[in-house]
Amino acid sequence: QLQLVESGGGLVQPGGSLRLSCTASEFALDNYAIGWFRQAPGKEREGVACITTSGATNYARGVEGRFGVSRDNAENTAYLQMNNLEPDDSAVYFCAARQTPITSYCPLPTDGRQAEMDLWGKGTRVTVSD
Repeated sequence: QLQLVESGGGLVQPGGSLRLSCTASEFALDNYAIGWFRQAPGKEREGVACITTSGATNYARGVEGRFGVSRDNAENTAYLQMNNLEPDDSAVYFCAARQTPITSYCPLPTDGRQAEMDLWGKGTRVTVSD
């Protein structure tokens, strides 16, 4: 079956770094835009970063300059590099994919873009704390 699986979450101290991976199984990611989202307890799920099928990226204001999104189509994997982490970054992080022929399509920043995603992973938890 088609699925996305996130990995790389864990506990990290403020100022530390983590790299999350999102790997697709049973389908090729090359025709899919990828979005990274996160949800903290009691809060709405929000967009964090995205990457188009052609490799262009976009970021939420609060993470730009600290986070970097990339993709390796040969490995069917997208990545989210998170640097200089803050306690407010603590959340469950999800990747999601949207099949599109539009090379400029990037699922940020609107809430509506979440509903456009074709497939979601189950999430990986990131906790930033001393």
